[in-house]
Amino acid sequence: MRVKSQSGFMAALAGALMFAVTLASAQAAEKVKVLASFSILGDLVREVGGDHVDVDLLVGPNVDMHNFQPSPADSRKFSDAKLVVINGLGLEGWADRLAKAAGYRGARLVASNGVQALAGHEHGHDEGGHGRYDPHAWQDVGNVKIYIANIRDALSGVDPANKAAYERNAENYLKQLDALDRDIRAAWADIPKPRRRVITSHEAFDYYGNAYDVEFLGAQGMSEDAEPSARDIARLIQQIKKEKIKAFFVENISSNRLLDRIAQDTGATVIGTLYSDALSPPGGPATTYIDMMRYNTRAITDALRTGG
Repeated sequence: MRVKSQSGFMAALAGALMFAVTLASAQAAEKVKVLASFSILGDLVREVGGDHVDVDLLVGPNVDMHNFQPSPADSRKFSDAKLVVINGLGLEGWADRLAKAAGYRGARLVASNGVQALAGHEHGHDEGGHGRYDPHAWQDVGNVKIYIANIRDALSGVDPANKAAYERNAENYLKQLDALDRDIRAAWADIPKPRRRVITSHEAFDYYGNAYDVEFLGAQGMSEDAEPSARDIARLIQQIKKEKIKAFFVENISSNRLLDRIAQDTGATVIGTLYSDALSPPGGPATTYIDMMRYNTRAITDALRTGG
């Protein structure tokens, strides 16, 4: 009887130990669910969070933040989130309303906290249409270092058990950002300042221009919500000639015929797609923040070297 009793005890003990190991493994494998407002932020969170986070997005790759209108489905994405990350600086004017509608009371991070914000343009992202600040702070690599530190601290706050991993991942990524910043500066080194002038239809590159000594001009007569008219095109051609622009990028011009006309009439070089507010889908040239910055830099500097 005693042997049998000891045998039963050992079996029970082994079962308890196995359950404890299984439970610990399950808890270790459970990822922190993070909801990021758009694809660029989502990529930064993944870089810091690594295998410990599961990131969902409100606005995915190749989707214009300007046209985002939250839906009930977006509200439901808050239900499982342990941390919500937004850019701030007026980019997500709907954020508070959406979080309130979802009944979200979890942790929230404004990733741009601590950034030296530039003044906004007439057509801001906030709901009033006139942003006080330019929200595109991620276009300066130096600002993204601040984003990374904020994300690291926020993840450590909601998941202190993996704080060391977040700190390690952030440190490694900061080194990659240092290399990126050096490469961008090297790419511009042989381009004289008078040639560093670009026209864009989306005024999203002032932080980039401020960091790397490039002048970005808004395209006159262009709208982010409509295709340009013949009058708009004529006005743009006049602007390019007057400003002696060597390269331009206009999101809203989708017709190759119109692009060819502008290039022929002005001698400027047409830059292909630049990525400002969203990453490219998988398989594209800008699937990560670092890829995006390298792609944009290469596209602009190549155009300026060959233009006019």
